[in-house]
Amino acid sequence: MEIPWDRLNPDTLRRVVEEFVSREGTDYGRDDVSLTQKVEQVLRQLQRKEAVLSFDEDSETCQVLPSTHFSRLRRPSSSPAADRSL
Repeated sequence: MEIPWDRLNPDTLRRVVEEFVSREGTDYGRDDVSLTQKVEQVLRQLQRKEAVLSFDEDSETCQVLPSTHFSRLRRPSSSPAADRSL
């Protein structure tokens, strides 16, 4: 389920994004990228609709996903076998 980021309290949104970027484990190479910079990058991606906040009801977790990936997950499948391929 998509969470409309612009309907969240700004402090809540920032905390959700901070939690996400602190667990993602991405290697930025030689350049150190601060938590603040990572959060700002994700917030800009949400604003530009390049990313969405998604809540998984089964695992009760929130993720930031690329919009294209989220769109594919939301498409109804044509067969039960298609669901298993995800």
